[in-house]
Amino acid sequence: MEILKAATDWAKAELVSTPFFVLFGVTFMLASIGFWQFGKTDLAKAYILPTLIAGILLTVIGLGLYFTNKTRLGEFEKAYNKDAVAFVDSELERADATLREYKNIVFTAIPLIMMACALVLLFVKGPSWRASMITTLAMLAVILLVDGLAHGRIKDYHEQLLEAKQEMRNQDAAF
Repeated sequence: MEILKAATDWAKAELVSTPFFVLFGVTFMLASIGFWQFGKTDLAKAYILPTLIAGILLTVIGLGLYFTNKTRLGEFEKAYNKDAVAFVDSELERADATLREYKNIVFTAIPLIMMACALVLLFVKGPSWRASMITTLAMLAVILLVDGLAHGRIKDYHEQLLEAKQEMRNQDAAF
């Protein structure tokens, strides 16, 4: 039953964390409106579309993660009560896959994309390119910030799942 509490606590923490994507997304969209209303220079006007797109993407990411975890939270107890071993195995498999995704996407691909954007920024002088690269860098920094914290939570949860699996094996061996 302790692992059910850990799973629930993890999902609740995710429900607190994922709205930050939405918050940053709304901030980017408000910045887009600000550039649209008050932008006088070519560079300021060039920010309108990239900040709007980044804002929409961050908002969609945040809402998708929020509703996915909200749904998952309601299913934990049913799945655990149906078959605790299968619940731990499926959660362990999902946590493993998530940790691999973090390694490949968040901590490898995103920094590489950020480096590419920074290089483009050094060599391209057009306002649209500059605005797009700076906005992309800012959006990816937000993703790294929020997902970096989420990575710590899923890693701790993964360790708790491994401990629960070991305890279940020990209990089975005792019988």
